[in-house]
Amino acid sequence: MPFESTGCNPGIQATKQSAWQWAAENDLVLSPVAQKKMIRTRPELWISLIFPAASQEHLDLFCQWLFWAFLVDDEFDDGPAGRDPHLCEEAIARLVDVLDGTSAPNGPMEHALDGLMMRTCEGRSLRWVRQFRRDTVGWLWTYYAEAVDRAAGHVPSTADFVKHRRDSVAMQPFLDLHEITAGIDLPESARSLPAYIALRNAVADHSGLCNDICSFEKEAVLGYEHNTVRLIQRDRGGTLQEAVEEAGIWLARIADRVQRAEKELVEEIEAARIDGPARAALERCVQDYRGLVRGDFDYHARAERYTRPDLMEVDEQHSLSRNFAA
Repeated sequence: MPFESTGCNPGIQATKQSAWQWAAENDLVLSPVAQKKMIRTRPELWISLIFPAASQEHLDLFCQWLFWAFLVDDEFDDGPAGRDPHLCEEAIARLVDVLDGTSAPNGPMEHALDGLMMRTCEGRSLRWVRQFRRDTVGWLWTYYAEAVDRAAGHVPSTADFVKHRRDSVAMQPFLDLHEITAGIDLPESARSLPAYIALRNAVADHSGLCNDICSFEKEAVLGYEHNTVRLIQRDRGGTLQEAVEEAGIWLARIADRVQRAEKELVEEIEAARIDGPARAALERCVQDYRGLVRGDFDYHARAERYTRPDLMEVDEQHSLSRNFAA
């Protein structure tokens, strides 16, 4: 890992308490197994590692988003909605309607989402809200794509899955949230710079592959094929350990892409004669994104969800579905 650690936010324990209190206030009921899984997932650790300088208010808000996202992830990865395209489509369509404000929330997950959106978008520009909406909706619909794949018995190619994983890892919405704590608001012209797009994609790709390397054991037990390590093994025909080693090489190459995109972005800022707040905002992204990559990497090495996977958890497939009900 070529990037130095930027440390851990000192508000980690307070934000952990805030996240669980928020879940209780929003009637997000977790079964004992699901509760144990969330404790081992440690969303407060990930948020505190990638946003080490965030205020307590921002840290709490972002951790609540992550708590909610992990509930969504476990529901569609392990629960019945992830294996029934129709159920999956209905659930995601409802969430998107709530996200857009076109439908009244119904059930704990939708009510929690509605509250998060109102708090997050307050004071943000329309262009930022549009970007956050696109990235969040893009992430949600990846679950439907995977549910259809499973129902059809289709396994994606490794190349196709790499593109899919860029959205499914959900790092893009958190790069948008970074702008809140960084005090910046990128104009559309800055978001359209090829090197900025390449930098964001590399950050997301690193997170997705790191997660796949740490998750393949549990996902193999579930028969879950949407994992880069599993796909490398299938394509190459070697052992699982060889696939893990190959994935590690890929991870190092993605880190190289991050550094290359940083340099190219600096050059593009000069070429486009970007100055003022837009330049300062882009330079802040260059400064902070390395820390996001390192924080995500460190999280996967520390969270019990990945360091000590509890394979008994896969026996409870319906532990979270009550949160999607009215």
